[in-house]
Amino acid sequence: MRVLLAEDEQPLAGYMVTGLRKHGFAVDHAPDGGAALEKSELNAYDVVVLDRGLPVVHGDTVCRRLAARGTVRILMLTAYDTVEDRVDGLLLGADDYLGKPFAFSELVARVHALARRSTPARPPVLTAADVVLDPARRTAERGGVPLALTPKEFGVLTRLLSADGAVVSAETLLEKVWDEHTDPFTNAVRITVGTLRRKLGDPPLVETVTGMGYRLRA
Repeated sequence: MRVLLAEDEQPLAGYMVTGLRKHGFAVDHAPDGGAALEKSELNAYDVVVLDRGLPVVHGDTVCRRLAARGTVRILMLTAYDTVEDRVDGLLLGADDYLGKPFAFSELVARVHALARRSTPARPPVLTAADVVLDPARRTAERGGVPLALTPKEFGVLTRLLSADGAVVSAETLLEKVWDEHTDPFTNAVRITVGTLRRKLGDPPLVETVTGMGYRLRA
């Protein structure tokens, strides 16, 4: 899942980026509102975690512009958490609102919840054949046996399961599972799919469709 974090407080931003990546999200960081708008035009994000008090371009303006596009879910963060503040944020187009300080576990849960509300909606638990994956709890198993997956392997498997048998291109996996600092010519996708195949075991589940990408066997 691709997330944009728009937060100008550097210590907090660093903590949030590290924590979200540990939970398997591909995270890009924007230190101000102008950078957030630029990155959102270049990349397709599932969720934007948006601090309301951003410099350069205020978070309210960023929220309105993102909401007008209608292509991304917005979680607004702010130190102001009165009822009026929450109402204002939602009226600006935010899908959810979280006051600072917050519990990191709640942030993660809210990001997952927003992703499930995306179009098309993604069920809370993904299944195919004998594979069961729970994105919120970060668990995956095959045939009842837990799978020890890295964050990238987990992200790839999530995308393949979400595709419901359709082919997922390497470009899509690179865009949704990795972040903006990844070399587009890297072999990271091929290598990660290879290690994922080994961990899934037999019978083989991930199929390579030559020239197109990958899909899960029926």
